[in-house]
Amino acid sequence: MQASDILAKLVGFDSVVGTPNAEIVEWIGVYLKSFGATVDILAGPEGDRSNLFATIGPRDIRGYVLSGHMDVVPANEAGWASNPFVLRPDGERLYGRGTSDMKGFLAASLAAVPMLAASPLMRPIHLAFSYDEEAGCRGVPHLIARLPELCETPLGVIVGEPSNMQAILAHKGKSAARIILKGRSGHSSRPDLGLNAIHAAADVLQAAVSAAHSLAQGPFEAEFEPPYSSISVGTIHGGQALNIISDLCTLEVEARAISGADPAALLLPVHEAAAALERRGFQIQWEELSSYPALSLPRTAPLAGLLTELTGTEPLAAVSYGTEAGLYQRAGLEAIIFGPGDIARAHKPNEFILTHELTACQAMVEALGRRCMV
Repeated sequence: MQASDILAKLVGFDSVVGTPNAEIVEWIGVYLKSFGATVDILAGPEGDRSNLFATIGPRDIRGYVLSGHMDVVPANEAGWASNPFVLRPDGERLYGRGTSDMKGFLAASLAAVPMLAASPLMRPIHLAFSYDEEAGCRGVPHLIARLPELCETPLGVIVGEPSNMQAILAHKGKSAARIILKGRSGHSSRPDLGLNAIHAAADVLQAAVSAAHSLAQGPFEAEFEPPYSSISVGTIHGGQALNIISDLCTLEVEARAISGADPAALLLPVHEAAAALERRGFQIQWEELSSYPALSLPRTAPLAGLLTELTGTEPLAAVSYGTEAGLYQRAGLEAIIFGPGDIARAHKPNEFILTHELTACQAMVEALGRRCMV
């Protein structure tokens, strides 16, 4: 099968984040086994979602991991010109949900499998496909925890997020939380008898804004845009009617951290402001939505040199969006970002990938395979 044919099959599975993914996992597993790959389906604690880990070549030798996620964001936005879960070719463009983010990388990697399977690999190529990356990298930690029993310690991990076919050395870390404030309702004419949750949320907002202003003063890491850690409140919901004291207000806040900073720790001032409201009679609920560390791979790292050799292009220093690569690095593995597509096309109507990007990515994987023959 050509990469575009495989992509059409993968796009056809509406593997939306947070939903069961047995169908796409089964199809990929059957495809890989047909070429003699060793395949492990690793069920997650949710019970209806699984990671997939496969090996071509010897598992008792150190090799390389091609890492990607099988889930996609929902496709409920207005503006789609066709069914987002049916691949639509239009010249060089292949439209569909997940084409860039990141089923294109999965398709290119799978298209290279026949060549890899027919080659005398001295070092293995592993495929590590995860679930629920779009919910804050929830699936891959379970896969990483199983790696010691699945293979020898990998020499490196290539995370195939859309990067315009240029390797990327670093990204920011992220921590996100939902804060639920519960007060006491009543008639707006008697605010003294109620506890207004929207008013109380102002304290949390102010803490977030103050922390954001403070972070903008540094420390700095010039490779990033912006070159500092940040905090942002993304959503706030509350209230029933103008004349009812709001007894409920919910905020969602995130921190994005430069390397060396703990993104969860950056949210501590916001957490403390919310907790202080309990002394005024409010009930506070703090829910962690996602958390993953920054990635920072030295330009002198062997994996960076390998990607430069395979692609003929020097790696890009950094991007501000996050990936699973930071989690692999935290586990002690060299990790780098490299994949087809453009992050600017992701998470929007009429997402697409270019056919030559798929071809170039497949060529990179096959070149990696040739390196693993010696």
